[in-house]
Formats: sequence, C-alpha cells, structure tokens
Amino acid sequence: MLAAVMTTLVAVGLSSEAKANIVAEPVVYNLDGKPFEGYFAFNQNFGETQPLVLLIHDRDGLGEYEKRRTQMLAEQGYAAFAVDLFGQGVRPANPDEARAQTSTLYGDRATLRARLMAGLAQAQAQAGVDSSQVVAIGYCFGGAAVLEMARAGMDVDGFVSFHGSFDTPEGQDYSQTQGRILILHGSDDSAAPMADVAQLATELDAAEVDFDMEIYGGVDHAFTIWSDADRYDGIADRRSWQTLMTFLGDVLG
Repeated sequence: MLAAVMTTLVAVGLSSEAKANIVAEPVVYNLDGKPFEGYFAFNQNFGETQPLVLLIHDRDGLGEYEKRRTQMLAEQGYAAFAVDLFGQGVRPANPDEARAQTSTLYGDRATLRARLMAGLAQAQAQAGVDSSQVVAIGYCFGGAAVLEMARAGMDVDGFVSFHGSFDTPEGQDYSQTQGRILILHGSDDSAAPMADVAQLATELDAAEVDFDMEIYGGVDHAFTIWSDADRYDGIADRRSWQTLMTFLGDVLG
C-alpha cells in the first residue's frame, strides 16, 4: 500500500525527462556566525525562473523526508528550498533531543523568526528563483513555524500547515498576515485537537485572513510521514498533496 501511494504521488503528470532534469543539493548559509544547511531542488525543464516553495521541517530536523518532498515539488515545476531551523549538523536522534530543539525555539520567538527569515532570504537568493512568488509549507513543528511566519507579517503569498500545531503566543495575532492560509489536518490529531482548529479559525476570522481548512476524518497526527507506520495515512497523504498542488496553482499561477 505504501509503495503504491508513493508511486502515485511522485509519478502523476510527470515525464521521465522532467524527473531527469532536477538539480538538488545542500546549501550552507549563516546567521549570526552560525552555519545552517538547507536543501534546494530545481527542475531545469520548467524554465529559467520558477516560483518558490519554502519547506519547513518537523521536530526531527531537515532529513531525507524533507529532501524527498523538495524533489517532489521540483518535479511539479517549483523551485523548492528546505529550511534548516536547528543548525548545520544538528539533527535530533531521539524524541528528547527533538523536544529540546523545538522547546528552545518555541520559547524564543525572536530567534525562531530570525531563522525563518534567514532561510527565506537564502531561498530567494538561489539562482532560478522568482523571489516575488513564494509559498511556505511546513510539517508538524514546521506547520507551527509557518503560522509564526504568517503572524510575523512576512512577505509570503501563502502559508500551508500539514498536521501542525496552532497555539498563538501571548501578544501575537494574525493582523499582519499578508498571504492566504491553508490548514491540512486530521480530526483525530492527538497533538492538536479539533478544539485548537476551531480556535485558530476564530482568530483568522477576527483578523479577516483569507483561509481554508481541509480536515481528514479519523486521521491522527503526522499522517504524511512515511516512516511513522502507526500514524501514516496514505489516503490523507495523497489528498493533502493534491490539495497543496491546487493551492500552489491558485496562489502562484
């Protein structure tokens, strides 16, 4: 089943020629003297410049999962850049290490925003990127980070959260949000229950933000993460990816 879902995700609408012309490589950049290592994928078959999709990793840091997702985005004609929010070589080996990294950033929103801005700036500086067309997407912790970008008023056309979390820190709101928001979430998410989703909708309505939500019935947290056999849901993964493609087409043209 998993192999079939992955084949569907990566093969729909793609020619072998398109796949063969993807250039993907790590990109090291610096913030305040600290190195970070992102990952950039670009499909040479789709012209000299392409809209940018910024991808933000989950609590495990930037790994093979995020790299594959950037390649999948490149296959669809988007320049894709996976941001590193932890630092070069900082890749949690267990849940406790992951929790330590995310807790530090949740507790220091200024640093989180600075790292998001640095990643965005590096992505926009990559050759072939149309820096005027940008959508940010994130998974789990990355979904929360995407909403931090939205609340910070970053100049991004769209923000997409896959099974993210929705707590709004005291003193923050969505009044400065510049782009559309898309929430892709499971109704049985143990980390962010439906009460949190409803609260987010209330906040977005109050700020008059243009947003959509797609809820997958009976689906748990981390439903797109292939390696999580207990929670991965192939149908929700496929549907959410298709919804993302539609959103990107609408927002980025």
